Order: sequence, then structure tokens, then C-alpha cells
Amino acid sequence: MESLLQRYRRDRRKLLDFILSSASIHQIPTSSAPTANVSDSDLDVVSADYVLDCLKSGGVVDISEATKRYYEESARPVMIHSQLGDSYFLSSDPDLAESPPRRLPPRIHVNQSSNHSSSSSENIAMSGDGHDLKYTTTTSTPLKPVENLNIFSLGLPILNTGLSDDDLRESAYEIMLASIVFSGVQVYTVQDRKKEKSSKFLSGFKGKMDKAHLQSQSLGRHSELIDTIRVQMQISEVMDLCMRQKLMQFATRKLCDRIDIPQISLGLLNSIFKSDFVHEKSYMQWKYRQANILEEVLYFFVNLKTAERLTIKSSLAKIRNTKEWDFIMPPSERAEVLLAMKEVASKLASVPGQFGIHDETCYWTAGYHLNIRIYEKLLFGMFDVLDEGQLIEEADEILMLIKLTWSSLGINQRMHNVLYGWVLFQQFVGTDEATLLEYAILEVQQVLSTEDIDGKEEQYMNSLVCSRVFNGKEKKLSLVEAIFFSMSIWCDSKLLDYHLHFSKKLDNFKTVMTLALAVGFITSSEGGEIKLTKTNGLDEIAAKKLQTYIQKSIEAAYSRVAATMDLESKLERTHPLALLANELRLIANRELTVFCPILRHWCPEAGMISAMLLNQLYGERLKPFLKGVTSLSEDVKLVLPAADMLDHDLTQLYSSACKDHGSFHPFVQDFDHYEIGEISRPIILDWVIAQHGRILEWTGRAFDLEDWEPLSSQQRQAVSVVEVFRIVEETVDQFFGLNLPMDITHLQALLSVIFHSLDTYLQKVISELVEKSYLFPSTPSLTRYKEMVIPIAKKKLVESTPLDEKVNNKLNELTISKLCVRLNTLQYIQKQMRTLEDGIRKSWALVRPSANQRWTKEESLENLEESSMMSSESIDELFSTTFNIIRDTATDAINKICDFIGTKVVFWDLRDSFLFRLYRGNVEDARLDSILPHVDTVLDQICDLIDDALRDLVVLSICKAALEAFVWVLLDGGPSRAFSDSDIPMMEDDLNMLKDLFVADGEGLPRSLVQKKAEFAEQILSLFALQTGTVIQMLMTASEHISTGLDSRKHGRLCLGDAQTLVRVLCHKKDREASKFLKRQYQLPMSSEYDDTPSKDSTLRSPLISDLIKRSASFHWTEKGQSSFISLKKKLQEATSEIRW
Repeated sequence: MESLLQRYRRDRRKLLDFILSSASIHQIPTSSAPTANVSDSDLDVVSADYVLDCLKSGGVVDISEATKRYYEESARPVMIHSQLGDSYFLSSDPDLAESPPRRLPPRIHVNQSSNHSSSSSENIAMSGDGHDLKYTTTTSTPLKPVENLNIFSLGLPILNTGLSDDDLRESAYEIMLASIVFSGVQVYTVQDRKKEKSSKFLSGFKGKMDKAHLQSQSLGRHSELIDTIRVQMQISEVMDLCMRQKLMQFATRKLCDRIDIPQISLGLLNSIFKSDFVHEKSYMQWKYRQANILEEVLYFFVNLKTAERLTIKSSLAKIRNTKEWDFIMPPSERAEVLLAMKEVASKLASVPGQFGIHDETCYWTAGYHLNIRIYEKLLFGMFDVLDEGQLIEEADEILMLIKLTWSSLGINQRMHNVLYGWVLFQQFVGTDEATLLEYAILEVQQVLSTEDIDGKEEQYMNSLVCSRVFNGKEKKLSLVEAIFFSMSIWCDSKLLDYHLHFSKKLDNFKTVMTLALAVGFITSSEGGEIKLTKTNGLDEIAAKKLQTYIQKSIEAAYSRVAATMDLESKLERTHPLALLANELRLIANRELTVFCPILRHWCPEAGMISAMLLNQLYGERLKPFLKGVTSLSEDVKLVLPAADMLDHDLTQLYSSACKDHGSFHPFVQDFDHYEIGEISRPIILDWVIAQHGRILEWTGRAFDLEDWEPLSSQQRQAVSVVEVFRIVEETVDQFFGLNLPMDITHLQALLSVIFHSLDTYLQKVISELVEKSYLFPSTPSLTRYKEMVIPIAKKKLVESTPLDEKVNNKLNELTISKLCVRLNTLQYIQKQMRTLEDGIRKSWALVRPSANQRWTKEESLENLEESSMMSSESIDELFSTTFNIIRDTATDAINKICDFIGTKVVFWDLRDSFLFRLYRGNVEDARLDSILPHVDTVLDQICDLIDDALRDLVVLSICKAALEAFVWVLLDGGPSRAFSDSDIPMMEDDLNMLKDLFVADGEGLPRSLVQKKAEFAEQILSLFALQTGTVIQMLMTASEHISTGLDSRKHGRLCLGDAQTLVRVLCHKKDREASKFLKRQYQLPMSSEYDDTPSKDSTLRSPLISDLIKRSASFHWTEKGQSSFISLKKKLQEATSEIRW
């Protein structure tokens, strides 16, 4: 696989090569040898800064000095040429490291490269033609770049000639192209064939056509595929054209069908010359690569004779000598050199294979380390160069062409599968493309399922030895074992901390687990020997290994979190144990939802292991803290909820594992809970008790500061009630925000706090009202109608008593607007109570019981369900009792204030315009039409202020008060009011006008309701319409009932035909017969002798005032009313006895 780093190095070499090939740099003199060509130098270890400095200064380039400078620079962090000179790149990722490091950056260790082991202390002198630049290579020990620790080496034998990745890639293309040509496939050699191929997915080969057309199409398709391979392997078009031409010529001259690497290299060296290259540098690189390939295959052949080895050595020396090979030596001598090498190669090729496999040659085993590397390069060529995580569209077709190289490289099907799986695996590690890992697993499974009938291929593959070092000891492995070892080591390293490696790549976890189980686990025997142990995934070995993965991953995740807790707690200003619990909850949640569902396929108890381990690790830190908990401090508020939620999540994880394991029990008895509920129970109650006093204090303060002005035009309630509910809701939020286990005792304590707070507020609202009796005016004594003939000095009927100052101040404060705000406030309480109750119910449903309540050993499941039902019923009863009492209290307060508002509006605020004006003197001049605008104005004011839900209730109260006032004028109007028969129609019209006012053309109160409330007033008017004699007779009948105990009143209720009502009708009747009757029977004074103008600021309880009070409240009698009625009863009895006599 060619990583981005390898690409960077290749581009760096090309750029340095271009710079060093420039004629602008002077020749470099050497003291120990002739000038050296740039191709002899390893540009990977040449300092680019040094070369650029020499170019700028016009100096000479010393390769040894450039190499020395490279290693000095690599030992230090990469610097940025800033003005300060103190900026550098870090080896670590600063985003992952978070805070800046407080230490020196780590040194970059550079290991020696096996690929450059061919560099020696010998000074090799080479010169190029046409260039002034000369290179000197001195003794050095090159080091390879830092290896990628994520992809492990197979341990193949080293390449003695130091072939680079570019050399292997280009050689791989040549071998594949030669295999295609020698397989009989014709490849086009037209120079203008320039096609740009992009990596796209195709659907496959086309359908069948006729044979001739299919052959033509096949040839074109092969050429297209070869062009695609060339682009993928980054081979220039010029080089590709040359290779195609020479290989086609070579194929026509070659007689045998078998082709191997030495034949390909020798054939190309024999047919390709310097003139075939545009740049000499390209030719030199190509020639040296061919020489290195031949040296790797032939010179280092194990069983090669000394003479043959010397022949190969001398021939390679001639090929590498540029002056001799390309300028001095004639073509015939070059042919002889190549022929000598060809004879050695042919002799080796004729040696029979060790294992008797078809087409086997000795090169299969002698050069397997090279063959495998070359085949890997071919397989890597199937990945898109622009997107290394994707196979190109033509991958399947190209793979068929790659398989043509099997006989040359000693590859069989099983070997291909394992190498292809290895390449896919490496590409996955580099790109994190999960699909590649799935493909790799398929290849591994094919390797494991392949059966070798005669065992020859198995023996052959076992001979391909790789060497790995484990614990300081070298271990010999077959190719398959080496690949499986590498895969297992990588999987093991990831799975030992799967929380780190797969938390953000969840889909990869199962795939990696599948691969680990497929290739086996690395285990060690008692003697310390490392071996790869196969498993079926369900045996004891797999179980132990998976348990180790779980334990190590949990411990590693815990260690990472715990290591940063102290610092993070300082930054976030919270307790470390709370942060730790929250982080462990994330780990537990990943275990429950991601990892355990996968692990349980092979390890059913995975969740139990992780839950108990997390419980133990956190418990070791938590228990010392719990011992010091005595109150609900800020630290306790942070730690206990976090610990309890962690306990809940771990219990859930443990329980799910128990169920999967087949040992599920509804009560997890083996799990050691943190006992948060037992510790928190008393301190929560203490906290609620403390909140009780605080809320009552704030409630009283808010009420005392209340001025009973609406909050806004939209929010018409008082400010204080909003503040009270804010305090209550804040307390509720804090209560449930504790996130601690609770029981019904805690709920009862909270509801008690809410009840006392709101009840206290309601009682304060009600207590500010005054007795309704203070609102009624002084009621004059009874008189009989008599017109004044001679003016005399009038006297007051009743001496008024001034109201108490406190009562008067209260009445002045209780304006209609403030009373409306009070009603709106009570309505707001009603609405908020529903919201508050619903919120508390929902929050309580989310409250977790304590761990002991959840998992009580003594209780059975049936008992627990029964207990849960009883608890639910108790909770419902507790909610209903608490909130219904508050609602009832608020409703009573609303009714009381509504009743108070109606009485105050009519009997206090409109006393002058209504009571003292209506029908005073005579009916015609003081009718109701002049008073109704005042009532209408008050109604408009109230409708603007009052909540819509309360409007009809308040208007009805005013309607009732207005009708009572109308009756008061008729029955207790005093000496200034007397009604003749001609006044009755006008009074009836006025009563209808009053009813219509409240009906308001259908927009006010229902007419039926108003009519019902006006019935008594209409009945009173009907009494005035009767003849005086009839009324007197009714009075006598009522008096007889009184004397016989058959009173028309029922339970103190004033009725139409009772004596008091009839006496009052006679007193206000402008009738001579009535006056005489009252004078003769009751000795009542004349009305013309008294002034009945009362004072608004005074009130007096006259003997009959209680009648009015009770009449306004469903017309019931008080004790004082009863006593007044008894005195009047005696007079009526006396009058009746006189009449009878």
C-alpha cells in the first residue's frame, strides 16, 4: 500500500533529483573517489534545506554533508522560519492533546532501513555525460523513516539490493505486462493512444456477441485495462510504450512458454538502450533497477556455484558501469554479458521444483521475498489513486490479468487469497473504509476453508518463511501464519481498548471482532512460547480472551477519564466524582447499546463483567465520600445524583446481561449498589423543612408589598401571586432537580410546603375584606305617610354612628379595581394549580426509587406489584386532597369577593346616586333611567379589569345587589318615599329597565337568570298594586299565623306574605286608609315630621337592618333580626286582639 507519506517521499526525491541535475550547481570534488552520480545517492536521507542553501549561495553539494544534516534535523522538531524562530510542529495532535504541553516535544526515533542495507563503505565512481554535476557517496549508515506502527511487517527476508517501493512498483508493472504479452494477448503499441481513465464502477463485461466481434472487442478491452493499470501504478506513457514494444518483440523471439523474472529483465536489457529514453536520468534509474532485480534473484541464490556467482557479479558490475556499458562496450560484448547471465538463469530455471507443483521453478522459493513484495504492489494497484479506500471499477477484470503473473511469481490460489486479504487489511487500516475489512475477512475465510488434497501447496507455502521477534525471541512463521499473526496483533491492540478505537467507528467493532476470531488469538504457553491459537468463538479460549478485552478496555477507559477529572473539575467548577460518574455513564451506555449486543454472541456475560468492574472502580472512590455526607451541600447535590444515575445505568447493564446469560432474575441480588437512597432520604427531608420556612417568609413579604395593581394589560393578576408561584415552582424544580431516589414521604413533605404557602396567601387575601354589614346605610324607623300642611322643624329619624377608622380605611383601600385584581389573582391561582399539579405528577413519575426499593430480596414480584398499586393510589389521594383543598379555598374566596363587590358597588359606591336618589320625593322626578348610566359605567370598568372567566360571576353579583337595592328603596326607603297607585307602572318599567341592563341584548347575563333574581322585586311591586284593604287583610292573616305559630317564614327566610313585608308596604303606600290603620294600630309617626337624609360615612344597625342583610344573603335572619322581629311580632299580636274586640 502506498500511503500519503510514501507519495510525499517519492515526490521529494523527484524534486531533489531535478534540482541536483541542474547545471547551475557546480561539480562536487571528491577526495576519495571519482564523482558519483545522483542515482547512487539515497535522496530520502538528503537534507533539502542544505541543497537549497547551496543553490542560493552558489556552493558545492557534498552528499555526505547533506546526509549528516538530514539526520541532525530529524532529531529535532520541524521548525517554522518565523521571526521569533521559536515555532515548531508537534509530533502529537494538539486537538487531542487539548492543553499545551509543559514538556519538551518528543524526539523522533529513526530506525535503520533494511531496504537500504546495500549501501556500503565502498566508494562507487560514476559519471554522466553532458553534465557538470558530480556526486560523492561516502561511508554512511542510512536509516529508514519511522515505520507505521499500525501496520505490522510480515518479517519477509530483507531485499539485499535495497530495492525501493518505486522500484518494486515499476518492476511489478513490467512483470504483469510481460505475463500478458507472453500469454498470447496482443497489446496495441500506437503512440497516439492517449486515454484518460477515471476510477468509476462498471457493471462488468458486456453480453455475448459473435465470435469475431468478441475477439476484436476483447483485444481493445485488454488494452484499455492495461492503460488503467498503468495510470494506477503511475507509469509514464513513454515508458509504457517502450515496454510494450520491446516485450512484444521479445515474445516473438522467445521459443518457450515459461517466463520468469530473470528472463524478463535480461530480455529488456538486451532490447532497451539509452536512446529509448528522453532523459538520461530515467534510463540510469531503469538500468540500475534491472541490475538490482537480477542481483536479488541470481546473485543471492543459495545453491549458486562460486563460478556462476562470480559471473553474475562481474556481469552486473559491467551493467552498472555507465561509461563502459553505454559508451565503450560494443553491442556484441553487451550481448555476451547478457548471454552469460542468461545461461546461469536458464540453468537455475531448469532445476526442478522442490514440491512437484505444476510450473514450479526454483525462483518460487529462492526469490519468494521479492515475488511477494512485487505481487503486493500489483494488488495495491487496484485501489483508486484518488480515493484509496475504494477499489477501482475495473478491479475484477484487472485481477484476472494480475493472475497471469502467478506462474512467474510462484502464486497459487490460497497464496493469492491470503495476500489479497492482507492488502485489503492494510488498506483498511490506512483509510478506515469498513468495506475493505469485510472483503479482507472473506479472503481470510477462503484461506481457512481451502483444502489441499495432496499437501504439496501446503508444503510450498510453509516453506515461505517469515521471521518475527516476540519478547526478544525470534520466531519462524509461514507466510499465512505471519499474515494472521500481524492481523491478530493489530486486532488485539485495538480490542484491548475498544472504547478508544471504536467509540466513533461503531460499525467497525463487529467486523474487527469477526476478523480476530477468524485468524485466531495470540497466546503464550507456560514456557513463554508465543503461538497463534485457532478458536471457533465459543470455546474457553475465546471466552477468556473476550473477557480480557472487556476488562482491559473498561480499565483503560476508566484510567483515561480518571486521569483528567481533577483538572476538568477545576475548569468546570464541579466535583470530580460527579464528572467521573457522568463519564462512566457514557461508557456504560456504549457498553449496553453498542458493544455488549455484539460481544454477547461469543461472551453472554459481557455486560455483567463490564457493569461489575465499573461499579467496583467507581465505588472505590465514592465510598469515602459517602461516609462524610451529613447535609445537602453543593458537592453532595452534584455527586449523589450522578452516582445514583450511574448505579441505575450499571444495574440496567447488569440486568440485560443476566437475561442474555439465561440466569435472569427480576431482582439483581449480586450487584452491590451504592446505597444512595438510604443516605439521601433524611437529608432531603431536612432540606424540604428548611424550604418551608423560607417560602412562608417570602410569601408574607410578597403579600405585604402588594399594591394590587395588575401586572400588565394582558396579565391582570397581582405581582405577588406570580412571585409566590415562582418561589413554589423554583422549590419544586430544585426538589426534583436533586435527581435523587425518593419515596412518598418526600412527596408528602413537598406538597405540605406547597399547601401551607398557597393557603397562607389565600387567607391573607380573604382577611383584608370587611364585614358586608358595614356597607349598608342606616335604616330609618317605620313611619306612616302624611303630607305636611304646616312647615315644622324636622328631626332625624335615626342618629348615625360613624364607622370605625380602621374599617373606613379598609373600605377606602378596597376599590373596585383592586378587588378585580384580587379576583383575577384567585383565578390565576386556580389555573396555575392545574399546571403545578400536572408538572409535579409528571416529575414524580420520573423519580427513581432507591436501589433497595428496586431490588428488594425479601419481596416477591407479586408483592412488589401490589405494593406499587397501593403506592400509586396513595399518591393519587395525596395529590387530590392537597390540591382540592386549595382549589376549594380559592373558590370560596372568589365567591366571597364577588358577593362583596356587588354589595360595595351598589350600597357603598353608588349609595348617593342609587339608594339616596331613586324615587326620593316622588317617582316621576327620580326614576331609574337617570341612575342606570352610573351602573353601566361601573360595569364597563369592571369588564375591562376582570378576567373573562369571572366576568359573569361579578356582573351577577352586581345584578343581585342592584335588585336588592331596588327592594330596599321600596321597603326601607324612609319617610321621603311613598308610592301611589299611579306610580306602580313607572316602577315596573324601571325594574324592566334594570333587568335589560344586565341582559345587555343577549351579550350580558342570561335573561332567565336575571328574571329569576328579579322575582322578589316583582312580587313586592305586586303588593303595592293591591288595594290597601287587601294588604291590611293579608297583614291580619299573617299576624294570626304569628299568634298561632303558623308563620309564613321558613327557617328564617323572609317571604312575600310575612307581617314585616306587609307593614313596610303599608308604610310606603301613599294612601290615607293605610296611614290611618298604621296610626291607630301601631301609633307610627307621620313621615312629614322627619328628615331621612343619612350620612355615607356612617352606618347603624337599626332594628330591621338584619332583615336586609339576610335578604341580601338569600334572605336569612340573624339573631338580632330575630329579636327585632319578636318585638314587632308583639305589636302585631296586640293590634290583632284589639281589632277582634
